[in-house]
Amino acid sequence: MRRRTFLGLLLATAMASPARADAKFLAFIQSLWPRIQKAGYSRELFDAAFAGITEPDPLVLKLAANQPEFKSTTSEYLEKAVTQIRIDTGRQMLSGNAELLSAITAKYGVNSVPLLGIWGIESNFGKMMGDMKVLRCLATLMYSGTKKGYASDQLLPAFAILKSGVRTPENFTGSWAGAMGHTQFIPATYIDAAVHWGGEGKRDIWNSKEDALASTANYLKRSGWKGDRPWGFEVTLPEGFDRTLIGRKHWKPVAEWGKLGIKPMTGDGLPAPQAEAFVMIPQGMDGPVFLVTRNFLALLSYNDSHAYALAVGVLGNIINGKPGVKASWPDQKTDLSYAERKELQQKLSDSGFDTGGADGRFGARTYEAVLGFQKKVGMSLDGFPTRKVLERLRAGG
Repeated sequence: MRRRTFLGLLLATAMASPARADAKFLAFIQSLWPRIQKAGYSRELFDAAFAGITEPDPLVLKLAANQPEFKSTTSEYLEKAVTQIRIDTGRQMLSGNAELLSAITAKYGVNSVPLLGIWGIESNFGKMMGDMKVLRCLATLMYSGTKKGYASDQLLPAFAILKSGVRTPENFTGSWAGAMGHTQFIPATYIDAAVHWGGEGKRDIWNSKEDALASTANYLKRSGWKGDRPWGFEVTLPEGFDRTLIGRKHWKPVAEWGKLGIKPMTGDGLPAPQAEAFVMIPQGMDGPVFLVTRNFLALLSYNDSHAYALAVGVLGNIINGKPGVKASWPDQKTDLSYAERKELQQKLSDSGFDTGGADGRFGARTYEAVLGFQKKVGMSLDGFPTRKVLERLRAGG
C-alpha cells in the first residue's frame, strides 16, 4: 500500500469527486515529496498532512492580495484595529492575567504593552485563531500568487510541528498565511521561538495562552526588545524644526531630541532619555508625530508594517491606562492614480530613497523618502507625495 504513489491516491480521489479536484495542483503537491523525504519525514506523515487537499484555496489568494495593513492608510488601519471592544477585552485580560504577565516580564523583559497589543490584534485575545488548514494554505501560496518564497520557507517547519505531535493533520489550523495560535506564529517562528511556559513539554500556542504569550515575549526579546524603554511615544515638534532629521536614518538619544525642542504630547518629560530613537511621521507632516525606539523595530519584525506596529503599540498603551493618539489624523488626499503612486515609490527607491516597496500605499517610509528627495533637489520640505514630486522624479531629479 505504501508503494502506491501519493499522486495516484490523490488522482483516485479526483476521479471520485472531479468537481473538487485540480489535477495540476495534485501533481504539484506530489512534487513536494522529494524535499520532504530528504528532510527525513516519513511518507505516512506526508500522506496524512495532505489527505483530502485536492485543490487550491481561492480564499487564501484573495486574502493574500488584500492585507489591510498594507492597503489602508495608517489612520484607517488604526480605526479598525484599535476598537473599544478590544480595549475593554484587553483590560479584562490584563486584570485576569496580571500574575502571568508579571512573571513573563520578569523572565523576558517584555511588558504587557506589546503582548496585549499583539494578542488583541492577531486573534482578538484567542477568539479568532483561524480554522484554515495550514498545509493547504501553504501549498496554495506555493502553487500560485506572489508569496511562493515565503510559503516555501514555512513548509519544512510545518512538518516539524506535525512530527512533534503538538498538532495532528486534522487540527493543524491557522490563518490564510499559515499563522497559528493566540498570537499567530508562522511555522518557522514557532520552531525558532515558541516555548512551553511550564518548562519541558509541548509548546502549545493554540490551547495555552501561557505558552503563546511567553513565546511572543521570547520572540520580541530575540528581536531586540529592551525592557528599559517604551516602543515609542507621541511628540510635538518645535516651530522651525529641521525636517531633514525626520526618518530612520537619523537615530539620536531621546535626550538629544529633547535638546532640539521635541516635547512629549502628554506628560512632563521625555521617557527613556538614554534610548536611541527616530522621528516618525506615519501620515505626513500634518498628522501625529512619534519618537520611536528600537523596540519599534522589534514590533516591525513581527509584521513589517508601520501601521501594524503602531496599532500594536497604541492598543497596548490604552489597555495599560496610557493615552492613545492625541493629534488629529489628516486626510490623505493625493492627485496621483494608484499606478502613479506605485511609480513614484519605485522611482524614489531607484533614486536611493527607500519606500519599503512599491505598493501604492503611502506610509511612514514613503513620507521619509519624499522628504529626502525634496531636500536633494531643493524643493519645499513638506514630505507629501504629489504629482509635482513625481514629475521631478520622471525628469531625473
